[in-house]
Amino acid sequence: MTTVAEPAIEPNPASAIRRGAVSRIADRLGGGLVQVFLILIALFWLLPTLGLLVVSLRGETDNNSSGWWTLFTKPAQLTFENYSNLLASGFGASFWNTVLITVPATLLVIGIAAMAAYAFAWIEFPGRDTVFLVVIALLVVPVQIALIPIAKLYGLLGIFGSILGVVLFHVAFGLPFAIFLLRNFFAGIPRELLEAARMDGAPEWRIFVTVVFPLAKPAIASLGIFQFLWVWNDLLVALVFADTDNQPMTKALQSQMRQFGTNVDILAPGAFLSLLVPLVLFFAFQRYFVQGMLAGSVK
Repeated sequence: MTTVAEPAIEPNPASAIRRGAVSRIADRLGGGLVQVFLILIALFWLLPTLGLLVVSLRGETDNNSSGWWTLFTKPAQLTFENYSNLLASGFGASFWNTVLITVPATLLVIGIAAMAAYAFAWIEFPGRDTVFLVVIALLVVPVQIALIPIAKLYGLLGIFGSILGVVLFHVAFGLPFAIFLLRNFFAGIPRELLEAARMDGAPEWRIFVTVVFPLAKPAIASLGIFQFLWVWNDLLVALVFADTDNQPMTKALQSQMRQFGTNVDILAPGAFLSLLVPLVLFFAFQRYFVQGMLAGSVK
């Protein structure tokens, strides 16, 4: 049998020239120029944080008389007196209240949402799609609508003004987004992997703990960052549901505002301490952040 050789397709010179030019431009932009631009953007983004740190380390007189950038010519302005005054004013209790609110609210949302997302993704039960649509619809419900009804409910239950009430509120409003995010990620796990575990006799809870949950680390880390930042920086819920003894840092800083000015020697170190923890958390888990943001976008 003889074979007929197919005629070779001649490349289009114009296409080759255009493709070569585009490739050279892409290579050039992907090199040092883009890196320098990104570094400048990062420095510009960190500039307010640097200014806040410098202001927190200067005395009230220096802050009122000159800008924070004068520190580089007068380093003797540095002092930790502001932080000492901040801790003496009872800010340490507010910091601890913030931790007691944020950590449980984050862990509970991750745990409950992970189990619910697994059920929505891989367990067949009547009305599953309808219930999931209701959960998605809750994403558009604003927090302000629930403030008065839940305040009345907390009054009947006797938890109004307590840390427990603030935690439960954050958990309730954090679950819809958490379930939506994790369900999309779980749905992207190959079905064959779960079927193999079921054929080996593993129950659903063991499949969830040993197979699904470890694979969901990027999405869980991303969700943890989102939830932690939302609760840590919250002011509205704290103003409504937390009393003076259980107030977090945001409410404590808000109470330091004066009518005709700002208490800079208290606000600056307090704001920097409240910023430091989320910043450290974000940089510690930033490698999971993009992966979690793209969870469920491709299969």
